[in-house]
Amino acid sequence: MTTDSSDDKGLVNKLLGHVERIGNKLPDPAILFLISMLIVWILSALMFSIEFTDINPRDGMPIRVQNLLTGTAMTTFMANMVGIFTSFAPLGVVLVAMLGVGVADGSGYIHTAIKMMLKKTPGFLLTPAVIFVGIVSHSAIDAGYVLVIPLGGIIFYAAGRHPMAGIAAAFAGVSGGFSANPLPSAIDPLLQGFTQPAAQIIDQSVQVNPLGNYYFTAASSILVTLIGWYITDKIIEPRLNKNNPVDADVEKAPDMGSFTVEEKKGFWTATIVTLVIFVLFVLALIPTDSPFRDATGSLTSFTAPVMQSIVPLIFLFFLLPGVIHGFVSGKFKTSKDVIDVMSESMKGMAYYVVMAFFCSLFIYAFATSNLGALLAIKGASFLKGLNLSGPVTITGIIFLAGFVNLFVGSASAKWAMLAPIFVPMLMQLGYSPELTQAAYRVGDSSTNIITPLMPYFPLVVVFCQKYVKSTGIGTLVSVMIPYSIALIILWTIFLVIFWVLGIPLGLQASYMYGG
Repeated sequence: MTTDSSDDKGLVNKLLGHVERIGNKLPDPAILFLISMLIVWILSALMFSIEFTDINPRDGMPIRVQNLLTGTAMTTFMANMVGIFTSFAPLGVVLVAMLGVGVADGSGYIHTAIKMMLKKTPGFLLTPAVIFVGIVSHSAIDAGYVLVIPLGGIIFYAAGRHPMAGIAAAFAGVSGGFSANPLPSAIDPLLQGFTQPAAQIIDQSVQVNPLGNYYFTAASSILVTLIGWYITDKIIEPRLNKNNPVDADVEKAPDMGSFTVEEKKGFWTATIVTLVIFVLFVLALIPTDSPFRDATGSLTSFTAPVMQSIVPLIFLFFLLPGVIHGFVSGKFKTSKDVIDVMSESMKGMAYYVVMAFFCSLFIYAFATSNLGALLAIKGASFLKGLNLSGPVTITGIIFLAGFVNLFVGSASAKWAMLAPIFVPMLMQLGYSPELTQAAYRVGDSSTNIITPLMPYFPLVVVFCQKYVKSTGIGTLVSVMIPYSIALIILWTIFLVIFWVLGIPLGLQASYMYGG
């Protein structure tokens, strides 16, 4: 692994070092979630009697904090604890996807694919390639968290670079660039579903196109890639090489310059068969009466069976080439070998399962208490009360969304609360709903990578610990802070440029406002 001998006493490095040391003094992530849940319980008991005048846009009633320490609330919590954990969305996504990925990895298929990719990809383009793949992975919803991020570490390590830099670059693309994508993704119609009703508070004729931000998000994918590329190569990796050397018990990086006959045969057999099946699957999507479409014939809505099958499809399209490659290359001799590598992949997920248990309980308490909704509504009301000009308000929305995102991770949950406030407010100032939605997306994405309360954050910590055993919350936060700061500043400027120059944000609705 290369090292960097540059002076590490600059202001930025000192600040990041303090963040890392303070953050790593925090309790283990699982205990942190437990403590946070207890704090929510106490706050709910202290605040439930306070009568707030702020209106909850979800039901039109004054928002009230729910006391979680009553006998009824506690018995309900105990009765539903198992269901709260097992229904925790990231848990199923991670475990099912990792079963398929485990087979593809254990068979050697992924390593062979990486060898071929590295042989064809110039070394200086490795970082932007990892980031861009992370951005594109949004089209498969949360697939990037369980596929691209760990692969970022594997690819960098195999290329002789610091694996945590690869994980950080992938994390920046997958999560920091969540609202940047050259391809339409499921988040587009999801947010539009909240934006349009909010706009219709002012004008019932408003129709917001689900791709109303498409031009902006597509162009943003280039911006995020360039920002991540510079920060990874010039700031993050040199600092990691100096302060966080690889010390975990990982296998020696495989030889990237040669392929055995068995590897080649296994790889191409598995790849060709998988591609044929993929083409057949795509053909099955084409008919208007395809069983993979929803009742309206759409393939991209959240109710479409194909969208609901993303995780099983990930499982199958990694399992299939993994099994074929394993048997053709000689890595697998019997079916038991396949089950063994599945079991091995689950061993690495044990720590994440423990953290997911406490994380699910905290998120349930935070949502049920209404403290998250109160935080968002109070912040929005404060910003509205400042009566700032439109551009300044847009910037304020970006930073408010980023702040709230540190506590409420769900993009849709926050927008459900903020859209009915901000969209009508800015429409009255002459700004389109699409512009307000784009501002929210920038703030929401930029801070995903620095909040330990984001459900997938503990998983990324686990990925890092494979290479640097001492990795903690503070380590990962300090690594990701430069990405977050650069994204929120430069992405905000990028949106303002769109607004000033009058560049369309996407496929606009028939009803337009200035800006």
